[in-house]
Amino acid sequence: MSRFEKLSHVIWHCQYHIVWVPKYRYRVLQGRIKEEVRKTLIIQSERLGCEIVEMNIQDDHIHLLIKVPPKVSISNLMGTLKGKSAIRVFNRFPELKQRPYWGNHFWAEGYCVDTVGLDSEMIRKYVKYQEQN
Repeated sequence: MSRFEKLSHVIWHCQYHIVWVPKYRYRVLQGRIKEEVRKTLIIQSERLGCEIVEMNIQDDHIHLLIKVPPKVSISNLMGTLKGKSAIRVFNRFPELKQRPYWGNHFWAEGYCVDTVGLDSEMIRKYVKYQEQN
């Protein structure tokens, strides 16, 4: 079985390791909020034709190993993931929005992204087990 995916005019294997944090790196990604974020990331990734290989949501940050087709830019992916999950969290947990320091922003600006090459298995294990390191 090939590691490559196929679209109409391209064969591809594009994986990215992405990390991002809530605003002020508050430790809010717990319990029901964590599950709401997880569900939203899965749904929105699938809508863009992406496949989550590994996801690890810590209290104050998210690690994502994701396969992204070449027709989807990383900035578009992250705009969608962060935007849709923030809207969903604020709709489900309006008390978060009431705090004066949140405003309309759940996530901190920016993210870290790294391409994954032949060492994808090592990075996959890192993402999956990074809590134990």
